[in-house]
Amino acid sequence: MSNLAAAPCSTNTHSWSISDESLRRFVYFASESCIQELLSASDSNSRVNGNGYNDGWNKVLTVPENSVEISKRRSGSLYIFRSRWLLRSISQQQFITVANAIDAAKQWDSDLIEAKYIKDLDENLSIIRLRYGVGSKPLFKNREFIVYERRETMDDGTLVVAVASLPKEIAAGLHPKRNNAIRGLLLQSGWVVEKLEHDSCMVTYVVQLDPAGWLPKFFVNRLNTKLVMIIDNLRKLALACPVVNGN
Repeated sequence: MSNLAAAPCSTNTHSWSISDESLRRFVYFASESCIQELLSASDSNSRVNGNGYNDGWNKVLTVPENSVEISKRRSGSLYIFRSRWLLRSISQQQFITVANAIDAAKQWDSDLIEAKYIKDLDENLSIIRLRYGVGSKPLFKNREFIVYERRETMDDGTLVVAVASLPKEIAAGLHPKRNNAIRGLLLQSGWVVEKLEHDSCMVTYVVQLDPAGWLPKFFVNRLNTKLVMIIDNLRKLALACPVVNGN
């Protein structure tokens, strides 16, 4: 981490003070692997047959009438979950308008207390704080997340939104944790939105969450499955967005 030009804060040995430029460079570097994971998860050519995938993904649920597929892949003691949805009559631009960390967080839990941008590091790179109350669902009860959000357009026009937690030392330097809050980790998450004909798009959403604190792993994995269903709620938000320039 020496390339971060970071120094411990004088008031907290477990937090780092870091310049905006060093933070920007670090997040761009760290988010590259998240973007590549998202693109790999969205690759339909990885399919082997109807029973599984050659990259380790296994189906959890398929809903043919809605063109929905949910699958998972083990990563350590937790699973990574993925949902793929064919959204008909919703353009890529319509969906990407609502595909951001704050809109998604509002779909996770109606007891979201605070969702705000801490700082913009670049045109497509921001740091966000999400805070949930004591009445929230178990995965988010009295928890907060300090995450980056990076948006990139690939050469073929595919849009990628990568969202993940900052390392705890950097997060503590940017925004000290409240005494009664549990700081969870969004290990990796995000969207890949592919443009299709007839103003439609294919959306892949990936999430792996470690809420921290004590929760049974099976419980965390079960609720992670529900998180990937937020695309349906985002789809409804996207339908309310006007089509821009026929896109």
